[in-house]
Amino acid sequence: MTEDYRTLNRATWDQRAPLHAASPGYRVSRFLAEPEFLSPTVRFDLPMLGDVRGLRGVHLQCHIGTDTISLARLGARMTGLDFSPASLAQARSLAHKTGADVHFVEADVYDAVSALGAERFDLVFTGIGALCWLPSVDRWARTVAALLRPGGRLFLREAHPVLLALDEDVTDRLTIGYSYFETPEPMVFSNDSTYVEIDGRLDPTVTHEWNHGLGEMISALLANGLTLTGLTEHRSVPWNALPGRMSCDEHEEWRLIEHPERVPLSYTLRARKE
Repeated sequence: MTEDYRTLNRATWDQRAPLHAASPGYRVSRFLAEPEFLSPTVRFDLPMLGDVRGLRGVHLQCHIGTDTISLARLGARMTGLDFSPASLAQARSLAHKTGADVHFVEADVYDAVSALGAERFDLVFTGIGALCWLPSVDRWARTVAALLRPGGRLFLREAHPVLLALDEDVTDRLTIGYSYFETPEPMVFSNDSTYVEIDGRLDPTVTHEWNHGLGEMISALLANGLTLTGLTEHRSVPWNALPGRMSCDEHEEWRLIEHPERVPLSYTLRARKE
């Protein structure tokens, strides 16, 4: 495998960034109008996130910065990191317009330690829909461990690998169509749409993606010196992952209409560096 996946995937995110910023799905207008507004993803996780006031935090793969700014509004001293310059342009613009004291750095997540420095952070935050773009969860876990100070913690909410293994094009049953476990070679997709409402369609782009089993994720963190402090599997996910089979609840989370007990859709994981 080459590093070409970065170039391919960056092109997709560069194209998505201004469209996402203009989409009602990212609620930029509410960030501008309401100083206390938090992204639905961060708001969902507040009971598990705990008090972040005064913590020095880094949000890996921050995209246009809505979760990053939400954490800053909760009192954390936040840095956002992303490899897409177009995404960071939108993030910096939103931070400037809202007066959020957030620093954004352009770098690939695997280069985060060289870009930011080792053992600098009390909190590493990774939001939903991030890890599928990375070929190695062990390499990601090593990066997280290196960024955290002793006693620092990881907070991750991510799409469940069972959900990511489902074939969304099969609409009359839940069907495994993709790998649950991490594989050396990527899953290759051609995309001309995105997960929030946008005005128009994307130009078709090729992306490389990987799934990472829950056991693989936990084992990678343990192998790199982190201790698991919490794991919760959820029956909801913050986007319409299986169109035609989901409904949106009062918390802006999407759930299966039929048999929601059959499939975990996302999970929240917490870990600490000793």
